Amino acid sequence: MTDSKYFTTTKKGEIFELKAELNSDKKEKKKEAVKKVIASMTVGKDVSALFPDVVNCMQTDNLELKKLVYLYLMNYAKSQPDMAIMAVNTFVKDCEDPNPLIRALAVRTMGCIRVDKITEYLCEPLRKCLKDEDPYVRKTAAVCVAKLHDINAQLVEDQGFLDTLKDLISDSNPMVVANAVAALSEIAESHPNSNLLDLNPQTINKLLTALNECTEWGQIFILDCLANYTPRDDRESQSICERVTPRLSHANSAVVLSAVKVLMKFMEMLPKDLDYYGTLLKKLAPPLVTLLSAEPELQYVALRNINLIVQRRPEILKHEMKVFFVKYNDPIYVKLEKLDIMIRLASQANIAQVLAELKEYATEVDVDFVRKAVRAIGRCAIKVEQSAERCVSTLLDLIQTKVNYVVQEAIVVIKDIFRKYPNKYESVIATLCENLDSLDEPEARAAMIWIVGEYAERIDNADELLESFLEGFHDESTQVQLQLLTAIVKLFLKKPTETQELVQQVLSLATQDSDNPDLRDRGYIYWRLLSTDPVAAKEVVLAEKPLISEETDLIEPTLLEELICHIGTLASVYHKPPSAFVEGSRGVQHKRLPGSAGSGESVESPDTGSAAGVSEAPPAVIPSQGDLLGDLLNLDLTPPTTTGPPPPPASSGMQMGAMDLLGGGLDSLLGGDLGGGPAMGTGFGAPPAALPASFNVPVSGGLDDLFDLGGGVGMPMGAFNPPKTVWLPAMKAKGLEISGTFVRRAGVIQMEMTLTNKAMSVMTDFAIQFNRNSFGLAPAGPLQVLTPLSPNQSIEAALPLSTVGPVMKMEPLNNLQVAVKNNIDVFYFSCQYPISMLFAEDGKMERQVFLATWKDIPNDNESQFQIKDCHLNSDAASNKLQGSNIFTIAKRTVEGQDMLYQSMKLTNGIWVLAELRVQAGNPNYTISLKCRAPEVSQCVFQNYEMVLKN
Repeated sequence: MTDSKYFTTTKKGEIFELKAELNSDKKEKKKEAVKKVIASMTVGKDVSALFPDVVNCMQTDNLELKKLVYLYLMNYAKSQPDMAIMAVNTFVKDCEDPNPLIRALAVRTMGCIRVDKITEYLCEPLRKCLKDEDPYVRKTAAVCVAKLHDINAQLVEDQGFLDTLKDLISDSNPMVVANAVAALSEIAESHPNSNLLDLNPQTINKLLTALNECTEWGQIFILDCLANYTPRDDRESQSICERVTPRLSHANSAVVLSAVKVLMKFMEMLPKDLDYYGTLLKKLAPPLVTLLSAEPELQYVALRNINLIVQRRPEILKHEMKVFFVKYNDPIYVKLEKLDIMIRLASQANIAQVLAELKEYATEVDVDFVRKAVRAIGRCAIKVEQSAERCVSTLLDLIQTKVNYVVQEAIVVIKDIFRKYPNKYESVIATLCENLDSLDEPEARAAMIWIVGEYAERIDNADELLESFLEGFHDESTQVQLQLLTAIVKLFLKKPTETQELVQQVLSLATQDSDNPDLRDRGYIYWRLLSTDPVAAKEVVLAEKPLISEETDLIEPTLLEELICHIGTLASVYHKPPSAFVEGSRGVQHKRLPGSAGSGESVESPDTGSAAGVSEAPPAVIPSQGDLLGDLLNLDLTPPTTTGPPPPPASSGMQMGAMDLLGGGLDSLLGGDLGGGPAMGTGFGAPPAALPASFNVPVSGGLDDLFDLGGGVGMPMGAFNPPKTVWLPAMKAKGLEISGTFVRRAGVIQMEMTLTNKAMSVMTDFAIQFNRNSFGLAPAGPLQVLTPLSPNQSIEAALPLSTVGPVMKMEPLNNLQVAVKNNIDVFYFSCQYPISMLFAEDGKMERQVFLATWKDIPNDNESQFQIKDCHLNSDAASNKLQGSNIFTIAKRTVEGQDMLYQSMKLTNGIWVLAELRVQAGNPNYTISLKCRAPEVSQCVFQNYEMVLKN
């Protein structure tokens, strides 16, 4: 008979009967009673009253009964801590039982009883079990340490269990090694800075040896641990890859994905011209393809991971396109994911195959899938230029089917194709206009309106088409209304005589009859532009649009790097970093891929010491400029809430190790050793071309004269703050005059203003807001004007600024658009801040890092400028610049010319490197600037000029 009978009884007075049975002398009756207790507990009845009676049953040799009692104990120990202490003696006794199964069972249960009072009694038995002769007991004890650490971390550290765990990594049994790694990883996750898993080549060798012999979950723990290791060089990286590769043929898909994660990470360190690199790429494809023959749920997980892999290394699967072709019986979530990967792998070589497949999908019955297939055709056109014509004709064929949702999706993607290839496919506009009446989705209607407005001069009846949309203006969605407003204004600017009535009609609908603030604001801007300066309106509205990029849905590179380090986990399925969905107090570590081989980057491995500096990789892209006026007029002018301190900059992938970063050896390059020892003469080979020109000059005194800053570079002067200038004249602001400047003091940026009332009435209720700008400057608090501003009175105000506001590239880069509100009106003005306001105090780069970074930044990013009429010597210039957080890293003199090598770091993490040449007696300086975001160089040069000349 099965155990189901224990769940069917519903007698009353059951607790009393169970109590009697638990105290029975007969073993069988006891066991039956405990089973009934466990059954009641499982269905949610409170049987905690039987705690003492159940605990008495622990004294037994019967393994089954002991397991049941331990199960009860785990459940109720927390609610009955005083009673649970009764069980301690039995645990201690069981930990010395001759049967290893009982010893392991005792130690496992001990780890699950989360009661502080009991924990200290369990330390001794746990210590014995960690050194037990039986590996089954040792592996169970290893996991128990992690559980105990979760309950009382201090106790575990004081008792020395962590050291014992580290010793277990060298255990002879692979399962013990795997569990020790799992436990240490678990503890390290909750204490990110503890460096518990001190991985070195010896430890890694032991882990790789254990990898071949332990169970599949043990292999996953070891592989995940390996993924956190950073090899010293490409040889070690290759050796680890060779030993991990056999895991790719494992039957368990989790093992396969963990192995892929390790290989993807270590491949970063292999030179691409290495034969083994090509072999590894070939070996990675088959296991990923095999994962796609599993059940749909596993396929989906595999596809989400493949999506990341393909974005990082498309060459792995470039020949496997057919695997991603959709099968008729695939669930929709698999179909959509496969489509995504197909587009990522599309290239000139396979585009014909892909298009034929996509055209087939566009005739399917599943609406969501068809929509995505049509969009995919458009994305292919944008990605592979040679296929654009074929894609457009395919889309036209689909439009001819007259299937409503197909037509609508086709029009949306054709709009994007027009943006990518202007003046190429406009001949299809006539066909699109025929389908105007069938469009009922906002996105498709908006796309069609955009096309009509953009190409109004080519469409004879453009005014009639747009007028037909205008009839139901208020029933349209906001997206369509905004597009219609812009399209009619474009039409008016192209055909002013014929469309005057139409533009007046749409402007009045948008400004007077609409309650949508976005629409109203845009309407007012157009109205003001058209009425004040039609030429400017034409320049703004009909400005040339930038071409759209091929991949708009690529994951941002730093996030992609982090997700690659989390392959095989939930993060790789969600495509979000763990910090976005893991709650709780655990510190989530942001992982990064190591620097790629041959890039001049080196990675510090734990055993090479920490003597090296760290360079921060700057954000490479500054968002592009949008509709500035629109943004500014749309500002919310309530006093801003205080912004918190700026987040620490993301750590870079470029960690400098103690090893040499310039290939040829720093000492051979500079003619001396790093310790500043005797010069090695000037007979070294040609230095790398990517270094600053002056590094190529033979050095007379070894490193001493290059990196010894004692040679006259004295104390820095105070920072230069520009004088106040008038930003907003009284005649433009109804009597309010604002003059001001920007200062940086102790790391805080302030906007210092003088507000003068030249009107006849009192001014109150001041508030300030900034438009989005290149570096995210925003008020860190409200504008403090505490007393009313009387006529002819001036008041000083200092506004602290933060750099965590919204970002948008401005022209020029340091332009700031400001709106100030008072009880009279809202006033707008622009001002320019000196870029040195954004130079951080920690902008002094390590010397080695400077050399490596200069070499690593492409030569195309170097800009050269002349600073004229400057009469300072090099030391005075260096001191003056240091006051503005421009740090001199090295100075040397070659043939009477002083070279200053300088670094500065912007608040958004962008580093700028400079070489300043000062010739005695020559008032003209030469400055070379190198930066990963070259658009900042002009502003930096202007700042140099301003600081040195004032």
